[in-house]
Amino acid sequence: MPARTAPARPRPTLASVHDLAPLARFGGLLATDLRDVTSDPEALESSGFWAVAADFEGRLTCARFGDVRPDPVPAPVPGRWRGPAVGDWTSSLDRDAYVAGVRRIREHIAAGEVYQANLCRVLSAPLPAGTAATADVDALTALLARGNPAPYAGTIRLPAHGVEIATASPELYLRRDGRTVESGPIKGTGRTAQDLLEKDHAENVMIVDLVRNDLGRVCATGTVSVPRLCAVEPHPGLVHLVSTVRGELAPAQGWPGLLAATFPPGSVTGAPKSSALRIIEALETAPRGPYCGGVGWVDADRRTGELAVGIRTFWIDRRERGGVLRFGTGAGITWGSDPEGEWRETELKAARLLAVASGAHEASGRTI
Repeated sequence: MPARTAPARPRPTLASVHDLAPLARFGGLLATDLRDVTSDPEALESSGFWAVAADFEGRLTCARFGDVRPDPVPAPVPGRWRGPAVGDWTSSLDRDAYVAGVRRIREHIAAGEVYQANLCRVLSAPLPAGTAATADVDALTALLARGNPAPYAGTIRLPAHGVEIATASPELYLRRDGRTVESGPIKGTGRTAQDLLEKDHAENVMIVDLVRNDLGRVCATGTVSVPRLCAVEPHPGLVHLVSTVRGELAPAQGWPGLLAATFPPGSVTGAPKSSALRIIEALETAPRGPYCGGVGWVDADRRTGELAVGIRTFWIDRRERGGVLRFGTGAGITWGSDPEGEWRETELKAARLLAVASGAHEASGRTI
């Protein structure tokens, strides 16, 4: 997978992780009994059930669990999660910097260097005082399941390996069933379907073409198709335009080839991908980490798996004293983008999730 420079993950101290046993939750399954952890994607072609986390910068963590059983996400336990207040978050790009970045991308588009680029910012907030040792992404998952249910929600808790992720992702990065592979890129966001613009449809089509090309590198010739284009899909608090791209893996291709051909996901980079990545590197001021990467599971025995694009995703970063909760938000920029409108889109995508993570709705006894 393409790599970008990112700080190494130091192992947290035992004091912060002693009560947090490794686990993963996806699709109503709970995985426990950690057996192996590796960064080698070839492991996904071996055997067993693997939780997979791929940072946008290219760092891959694959964790094999020995016990996998049905276990729905439990109801939130009052007081189990204490999140940052909504006003405690800071952004890697403030409003002025983000709007300036959108204008700069439009200049790149005018120069013919890129057609579309995704500009993102990482939000950070300190964990409440005294909670770092007990902060648990599985408890946050319970709040997200009630306050912002999502089709590709999941959790990976590997504190000794620097991976503590809770995602409420609405977007399919890669699904595999035998030799059939599928991706579900999202481009176009509004509060209602009436908010979606011609620019949103054009952006979706651009990214569908990119995803078709990516999958075409590892799929048999003539098998890549688009069974669904620009469908309006409702999600909590907003709607998205979603397409489906499908293909049949070529002989001898598997997860290593799929990840090499498609990562980072096209919907969170831009087109052409190589130019978009260069522009992203110049404009963004913080590593994206799990945000905009891949998060999910692979059942190597059954040759199945499902990875989400790591959007609507929280992760705990214990490198800073006291611990920090992070969350990413962004928007796809085209020539038709309004800089202020793109900032508002990033705010819309973040608002509901930050409110859920604050735990405020738990105290009020209502669902946001």
